[in-house]
Amino acid sequence: MKLLSLLSAHSHAKRWLAAALALIVAAGVCLASYGNVDAAIRQNRIERLNARIENIYTSEYQNAADEKLAQEKSTSAATEDDMLIVENPYGTNTTSLYVYFTTDDAVSVSYTVHADGYADFTRTAYQRSKYAKTHEFQLLGLIPDVKNTITFTLTNSDGDSRTKTVERKGASLLGNEETQLEQTVSAKSGQNLGDGLYAILGNDSDEQDFMFYYDTNGVLRGEIPVLYYRSHRLLFDKNGLMWFSASTKHMVGMNRLGKLEKIYDLGSRYILHHDYALDSNGDIVMLATELNRDDHAVQDQVAKLDTSTGKVTKVLDFGEMFADYKASTTHAGTDESDMSAKGRWDWLHVNTIQLLDDGSALFSARETSTIIKVNDLESNPTLDYMIGERSVWKGTKEASSFLTKVGDFSDTGGQHSITYVADDSLPDGQYYLYMFDNNYGTSLTRPDFDWSVIDGISTKFSSDTANSQYRKYLVDENAGTYTEVSSFDVPYSPYVSSAQELYNGNILIDSGMKGLFGQYSSDGTLLAQYKMTLSSSYIYRVYSYDFSGFYFA
Repeated sequence: MKLLSLLSAHSHAKRWLAAALALIVAAGVCLASYGNVDAAIRQNRIERLNARIENIYTSEYQNAADEKLAQEKSTSAATEDDMLIVENPYGTNTTSLYVYFTTDDAVSVSYTVHADGYADFTRTAYQRSKYAKTHEFQLLGLIPDVKNTITFTLTNSDGDSRTKTVERKGASLLGNEETQLEQTVSAKSGQNLGDGLYAILGNDSDEQDFMFYYDTNGVLRGEIPVLYYRSHRLLFDKNGLMWFSASTKHMVGMNRLGKLEKIYDLGSRYILHHDYALDSNGDIVMLATELNRDDHAVQDQVAKLDTSTGKVTKVLDFGEMFADYKASTTHAGTDESDMSAKGRWDWLHVNTIQLLDDGSALFSARETSTIIKVNDLESNPTLDYMIGERSVWKGTKEASSFLTKVGDFSDTGGQHSITYVADDSLPDGQYYLYMFDNNYGTSLTRPDFDWSVIDGISTKFSSDTANSQYRKYLVDENAGTYTEVSSFDVPYSPYVSSAQELYNGNILIDSGMKGLFGQYSSDGTLLAQYKMTLSSSYIYRVYSYDFSGFYFA
């Protein structure tokens, strides 16, 4: 009996086990199916989003938006009591509003955006005249997906004011960025962080890149979609246009209302990367990669975009200027601006350009940890001098082109975001130069170089003890020297990142690979810091803009 019972129990157990295994297999199949479905849905969403954004970046879309606005203006009362308010008509700032109305008297217009749970946002709208009777502007600052109360204050030249209030639900974001950033360090009461907006450039999205604005409270105030890749900085010309890169192949000029007035495709010869600048003629000089090269060299060209015609021309090939150094490097490297390229040779990796008034230019070359000055960039480019660890260039004729370091301080490792600063108090031939010093010694094309020759440099991609630095040099071209006048430690970021001296005297630092940015006092005291949730890698750059004369008065 006991044996029969055991056999019976065993038989039931086998049947139970078989059923359980069947359920597990079925569940696995279902989970795999759900996973495939989720991936397909996500991919479909990305494709639809891309198609939507691609449509926005066409003259047809922008002109159609113009025509629709003109029609709405013609049929609208457009008074201060019945304003024409249109949500993001040009598709270029998701949560923005187009506002148009007239007043019987000439007034300035300011507005405050209020949403429960968030700090208020107050700005004075840009007008060609301080006081006007016709008012047309782009309003920023709405919080997505919630009720926003907007209070307009109309003030005449006598100082008399009146208010008008409207309510609008903020539009849903196209991306998945945070509306309120975590503040790991909050500013103390009374500390001046300025009234600029942080422009997040390279937002580390695993879907579609955007540019977006945050205020000094860490609250999202704008989302600007771009085509692919990332924007690198904002440039403002004399014609009221804000220029930025919308992909590796597109530069655009946007007006104050959000319309893309200029949309230029760079053509088949070049793609842009890392940085660009406006020259004295209002044309854009950009860091570029020349496509379809036999040697597969990347990120070593300078090109120019004529902003009147859209024509792109060659300015400088660093491979020609530094031919012997280039030939000494190993054929290796990456090019994140063109992920499809094979066998890339990233021997210099220029990441910043700064144009000077005399026609010269400064460049930062990460792969060599060198700062390079070129004379007559757009006419007859020649090497002026270099700054950095000269032994990197040992054995080349350029090794004799280095300025002399004065003082006991280490040189940079993979620096980014170098910035030229003229100072009228300095004699001719002297200027300041500051940067984000990543303090990371590496070179894919110089694998045998010993970066430990630079004191204190880190050679580890990941480190709990290493720091990056903000550095500021005084350059004396007359004496052929450079010296460090200021520096302090910041969170370690071996790649990317930025530094910017602000009008309030503070210094904005983006430690990109940490997802951290914040304002420091001139002595390196951290005043406020914000943390962004990273998807996979980094925030490329963070620069502050007050948008004076563009969005705001």
